Amino acid sequence: MSNELKGLRVAALVAEGFEQVELTGPREALVAAGATVVLVSPESGTVQGFNHHDRADTFPVDAVLDTVRATDFDALLLPGGALNPDTLRTIPKAVAFVKSFFDERKPVAAICHASWTLVEADVVAGRTMTSWPSVATDLRNAGATWVDREVVVDEHLVTSRKPDDIPAFNAKMVEIFATARIEAH
Repeated sequence: MSNELKGLRVAALVAEGFEQVELTGPREALVAAGATVVLVSPESGTVQGFNHHDRADTFPVDAVLDTVRATDFDALLLPGGALNPDTLRTIPKAVAFVKSFFDERKPVAAICHASWTLVEADVVAGRTMTSWPSVATDLRNAGATWVDREVVVDEHLVTSRKPDDIPAFNAKMVEIFATARIEAH
């Protein structure tokens, strides 16, 4: 385990139907770098992961969305999966929670369809981003420049397209989270 992110608290915001590997892979990278990852969800109990369209494992929720604020964390991880961000963007508290990370200039990492939640939070205008290709038009319509690359960094925002991009996504996420931490202190 490295200590790049020792003491860093990262919120991983998910609803039912998140792409499991887009949570587990980044979470393992963050923990290996010394961070604490808190699974935040709109409901208590457990949350269902998916392997594309098939149910996968369930995960215990560490904190219910109603009980946390961005000030409780140093960074935010947004896994994808089509159902997960489509649900989150309909929950005003989830949208406000995401937006508050940008308001506080805290780092955010979003992969695949997770950018839908960023569109709803109105934080993509003027940014260069990537995502799952079907989200490209939504990002462009919200004022972002969409590019087809495995990982894109725009200030404190890291985005990637799909599960195949997770190694590059993880490396940049850890780097940007560590850099933002240094800048904050």
